[in-house]
Order: sequence, then C-alpha cells, then structure tokens
Amino acid sequence: KQKKTGGWRRWGRQINDHAYPADELMPLTCLGRVRGLEPSRGDVDDALGKFSLTLIDTLDTLVLLNKTAEFEKAVRRVVTDVRLDNDIVVSVFETNIRVLGGLLGGHSMAVMLKESGRMLWYQDELLHMAKDLGLRLLPAFNTSSGLPYPRVNLRFGVRGPETRTGTETDTCTACAGTIILEFAALSRFTGDPTFEAHARRALDFLWEKRQRNSNLVGTTINIHSGEWVRRDSGVGAGIDSYYEYLLKAYILLGDDQFLQRFNTHYASIMKYISQPPLLLDVHIHKPLLPARTWMDSLLAFFPGLQVLKGDIRPAIETHEMLYQVTKKHNFLPEAFTTDFRVHWAQHPLRPEFAESTYFLYKATRDPYYLEVGRTILENLNRFARVPCGFAAMKDVRTGSHEDRMDSFFLAEMFKYLFLLFAEEEDLPFNVEDYIFTTEAHLLPLSLSTASNSQELDDSNFEWTCPNTRLLFPDPAFPRNLREPIRSAVDKSCPHPTTHRDPGMGRPPLRAQDFMANNPEHLELLRRMGVSLIHLKDGRVQLVQHATQAVSAVAAEDGMRFMQEMMELSSQQQKEQLPPRAVQIISPPFFGRVVLTAGPAQFGMDLSKSSSGVRGFVTIAEPYNGCSVLSNGEIVAGRIALLQRGQCMFAEKARHIQKAGAIGGIVIDDNEGSSSDTAPLFQMAGDGRNTDDVTLPLLFLFHKEGNILLEALKEYREVEVLLSDKARDRGEMLSETEYEKMLIFEEGGTRCIIYFHSFLIIILPFITLSLCEDCSTEEKDHTSPPAVDGDHSSQSVDSLMADWEEDLEAFKQMEKDEL
Repeated sequence: KQKKTGGWRRWGRQINDHAYPADELMPLTCLGRVRGLEPSRGDVDDALGKFSLTLIDTLDTLVLLNKTAEFEKAVRRVVTDVRLDNDIVVSVFETNIRVLGGLLGGHSMAVMLKESGRMLWYQDELLHMAKDLGLRLLPAFNTSSGLPYPRVNLRFGVRGPETRTGTETDTCTACAGTIILEFAALSRFTGDPTFEAHARRALDFLWEKRQRNSNLVGTTINIHSGEWVRRDSGVGAGIDSYYEYLLKAYILLGDDQFLQRFNTHYASIMKYISQPPLLLDVHIHKPLLPARTWMDSLLAFFPGLQVLKGDIRPAIETHEMLYQVTKKHNFLPEAFTTDFRVHWAQHPLRPEFAESTYFLYKATRDPYYLEVGRTILENLNRFARVPCGFAAMKDVRTGSHEDRMDSFFLAEMFKYLFLLFAEEEDLPFNVEDYIFTTEAHLLPLSLSTASNSQELDDSNFEWTCPNTRLLFPDPAFPRNLREPIRSAVDKSCPHPTTHRDPGMGRPPLRAQDFMANNPEHLELLRRMGVSLIHLKDGRVQLVQHATQAVSAVAAEDGMRFMQEMMELSSQQQKEQLPPRAVQIISPPFFGRVVLTAGPAQFGMDLSKSSSGVRGFVTIAEPYNGCSVLSNGEIVAGRIALLQRGQCMFAEKARHIQKAGAIGGIVIDDNEGSSSDTAPLFQMAGDGRNTDDVTLPLLFLFHKEGNILLEALKEYREVEVLLSDKARDRGEMLSETEYEKMLIFEEGGTRCIIYFHSFLIIILPFITLSLCEDCSTEEKDHTSPPAVDGDHSSQSVDSLMADWEEDLEAFKQMEKDEL
C-alpha cells in the first residue's frame, strides 16, 4: 500500500513543475510537449490540442486517490486556464475519449463532492466546457453516413483543405464507434439530445454495414460510401473499443438493442477470432482465413470485457497468455507473433493489461492477480521510471526509452493498479455506481433512463452475468486453466529429463514422417520444443521455442524439423489441386444441386475420368471411419459418408475401400464451416505410401455436408456424382432410367411418371408433339393400364399434389443453397 500511494505521490508535482500547461510531459528531458514546438510524430500528435490534455485526462484519478484538495485546485486551473477554441486540428476519437471524457468524469466527481459538502463553489463549469467541446466536435459528423470525419479543427470545424480537415475518406471502426458513452452522458447531463443522436446514428450505420454472414466488422471504413477499406477483423487496434462501447452503452443507458448487437458480434468473435489463448485477426468475408500471424497489445483489454460479459474461462486463458508474454519481455510489446516473439518492440506504457487484471481479480478474488499486478508495478518502477516520471519503452528487448509519457498512463494505469490493490476503506466512493469509459473515466450509472422495476421471471436471467463462485467452485480450476498456457509460453517451465534426447541414440523425426495422431511423435515434438496449436478450422499450427527443448541438440533437431515442415508445406501449396464437385442427381434434384468439394492428394484422380464416379450414398458405421466398418455389407458398392476427425484421411479411405465402397465423402466436423467463407481444403496423406488407395475421396465443409445429409434424411436413397466438374443435367439420366419413365395424358396435359425405387415423381410434359408421328400401337404402348375413371383421376390428383410438394421443397432447398 505504501508503494501505491506514497511511492507515486510525486507524479502530480512533476507534471506541474516541468510540463504545465503543455499537453504532455516529456519525462527524459523534463519538459512539456507542445505541439508545433517539438518534431512531429505524425498521427500520434493528433491527440494534442493545446488544452492541457494530461491535466484534464487525470481529474477523476485525483479523486479516486482521495486527493480532493489537489482535485479542487486542478479544476480551478482547468476552468481559468484551458482554452478550447484553438486553431488546431485534433483527432475526434482521442479528443472525445480523453478530453470530453475527462471533463465529464471531472464533473461527475465534482458533483459528488458538492453533494457531500465540499466544493460548494462549483457551478457545473466543467460541464459547460464539455458542452462547448462537444459542439466543436459535432461538425465532424456532417456526413451522409453519419460516421464522423477522423479529424476536426477546434476553431473552424470541417471546412476542407483551408482548415486541414474534410479531405479524409476513411476512418477506423473504433474511431467512429467509440463516441456513445461520452456523447450520451453529455446529452443527459445537459438535456440536449443532439449529441446522443449523432453517436447512435454512427453506431447504427456500423451495425448495418457489418458483414451479414460472419457478423464481423472490418478495421477501416469509407465514411461516405460505407465500403470496407480494410476487411481484416479482430479485437485489437482499429476495432477494440467499438465492441467495448456496445456492451458498456447497454450498462450505462439500459438500451437492450446495444446488448443484442454486442451478443451477435461476440458470438462471431468466439467462433472465428478466438482461438484460446490466441485472438487472431480474420477476413470478414472469409472468417476461417487468418488475416495475420501476430497480435497487437491493444487486444489486452478483451479479457476485461469478457469479465463484464460473464465469460470468465476464455478471459483467464487469454490473460494468462498475455501475462507470460509480459514476463518474457517485461512489458507487452506493441505487437507479438503467435509464437510470442516481438513483432513491434515499442511499449508506450499501455494500461489495457492492468485493466483486465483488475477486472479478473474483481470477478474471481483470486490472489494470483495481485501477484500479476505486483509484476506490472515492479516492472514499471524497475524499467520505466525516470527522474521526471515514467518513460515509454522504445524497445522492450533492449530496455531503451522514448521521451514520451502519454496522458492515458496517468488516467488509466494509475487508476487500475490503485483499484487492484485498494481495500474498500481506501476508496472515497463506491465505484460500482459508475461505468469506466475506454479511457477509464467515471460516468454515473444514474444516467440510465431504463426502468429498474422488472418482474422476476426466468427470461431476466439471460441479461445477467453468472456468479463466478458457482461457475468455479474448485479454487484450483483457474490454476488448471493457466498451467498449460504457462508451459507453452514461459521459458522457465520445467522439462522432464527421463527420456533420451532426440538426436541422441535415435534418428530425429522427419517432417514427411510426422503424424499428428501419433503420441510418440507428439512427445518427440515436445522434447524438441515444438508445440501444437489446434486452430478452429481444423488446421494445426506448429510453434517452436528453442528454450523449451530438453537440450541444445534437441533444439537443433526442432529447428531442422520446422524448416522441413515449411518446405513440405510450400511444396504442397505449389501442388494445389482444383476443387471437385459432388452433384446430387437423384430426384427431385436431377443434378441441380452441386456442392463444392475439396480433393485428396491420393486415391483416384477424378480429373482423368470422363464419367466420374456415380453411386448412392450411405453413412459409414462408425461415422468417423477410423476402424473396420460394422455396416460393410451396406457400404459395398456405394459412396460412404464419413465425419472428419480422430484419424488420418488415408486411414478412413482404406477402411471404406476394404468394405467395398466405390468412393468416399468426408464431412467437416467444424460446425458452421463453408466453402463460401473458407479456403479450399485438400486432404493430405498420412506420410506413408498411399498407392493402395484407389477410390476417390472428397471433402465437404459442414454447411455443404449438411445439405447432403438432409437430403439423405428426407429421401433415404440419394444418388450423387463425384467428378472434377458438374455435368449437364441432360446427362443425368441413363438409358435404363428412361425405360423407367411412363408417359400418359390426363385432362389434356401430357405427363411423365418417373419410377425411382420407392419414389414416384410426376412432371408436366411440355413437349406435346413428341409422339405426333407415333402409331396408335405406340400410343397404346405408352398409355397406362385401363382403370376406373374416378380412381384414376383421384390417383393423378394425389400424385400431382405430391409432386407440387416435392417441387416446393426443392425450390426452398435451392434457395437455401444460393
């Protein structure tokens, strides 16, 4: 406690002595950063507006630290010294969250103190300044879409090149979607609905422009057309606080629509982006396709948001991964790879990891998170503290500094670390009465207009977070979640020494021999420092950490294995095969339904077959096809349906071939996968010679596989054609099948009855002139046997009704496929 209160007591004095009234402190030179006097840092400087940024951004931090005298003095300075009409271009996003949010947070604290008998002189001065600033930001929202321009001139608004604004066409999703808390609070404090209306309009537009299949949003959007400029989607830079504000807008304002939108997005995040413990960007149109192989540090806020959502388990997992990366590098690098190496080496003292640590501790009360907080605090004091403050890390690998201390360090980092260690008696007010903005400013929940009186029924519990004590009754449960992640990341994890090292007394594992389901191979990988990460689309990612190998020799073997695997992967990509087709040819489909299928790198090559392979499908038992089939007599002469997983593709092929199948279709077990959103999948062999496999094996994603399974469920007998491309529907009927057709005339309408096993389909026969030259005998030959007139009419009516029902079913199925 002494560290957290006394050890940092001098921060306000340093700002005051060396930087005021500048926007930020430069901690290495002990000077204030004034825009225009220091070399430009590009977009980073758009946060600076000559409005004493750090002072405003840290107003409510002073009250939380119980420094009310300093707070009162700071408020007086803001009121008397700060000007908001500067001829300067600023970021709408940064000015909103830091300055407008800071003024509103300061106002909330001042009102609370006034109600308790202090600061009786206060007459809403900060609120008046907040409204003035809000009006200066409003011109940025004057677009056809309602999305704000990314920058605005505080004095002249948006007037084109002469004000250095209005020429931009793009903005980030977070920039446009992180307005609602501050603008809604401003509207409700002042009674002017304009601000909230503009923020809601921007959120509505972003929601409408989400990718409807994946329910994800891109990173950058055109503010005029609404087209996505960058279509990668994640939970880090460019998108992060958009998701945060949807959930927090529901908490602050009580509008169910925000929660419904958040839940829709969240389900897609957990389906496509979350690959515990990783959070990897994907493409919004092909969400099973990774967009990059590294993560940025801004995603460290996400475990904290998951706590608010009530999804504790993945929060624990991702947070632990971030903690292990922090321990490797002392701080979270600005970006790091999936094997936890530095991608961008800077660290500007970001607070997101401390934020998530605080929320996880608050949810679980697990003292482990106090130890995490201690690590953060000690690293700050050991590596970032300099005589005039705390300096950002220029490179976490070398420990070099940058002459930079952003205002968010004092506004957020101090807050969350203080709250993490504070006892209840340390806090001057109940933080449960407030929501934290993305800049950790405190807005009172009393702003909500939602009614608190609801009847208690089961449906209400869908809108509440679960009790973590009921979720995790075993205190060891969170530890059990953390340990595997620690082993994957932390270089100090123990390594058993009971086995012989790879490379010593036995030949090393070669990439072409590796089988992912072979326990001995997995053990060899572990000893070489190679770990496997199973991705949601069924692929496996290999990551090597030389420091985790049992010896230097094993580490060398691991490096060689990884190099071979990359070469093998590159070779396989060069040998990429084109897609194949599964065409449903039995009635009522008649070849109209064609499913895109992935090929196998072994077995029969359908591109060399003019006719393909045609047959009825049946489900193999067991469905995974990983052992001898129990229904071999049924599978014989048919095309077997198999489920992906539990063994190699070649093994499945051998089992169905042994049973006498003429082909096989493997259906993905990854629910929701589709050829619409995923890259073509081709099945590899098992590292052995696969020349013994002679039948064709194709792969269907889950969505396409379900179409085939539903057809089989509905019609029992379904015939398909496996080929390199879809065949013309006229080629679907063989001569024998033509013999099964009976042409007759009923009520002036020529019809075909198509007999196919149990199924009878009646089709109107439009070409009435087919038999004009036929003899009477031929006509008699094609006429149905004489039966009672009424009975015949009734049968035809019944069959026609059945046909219309089948036709409607087919139309619906074709619509679903489209």
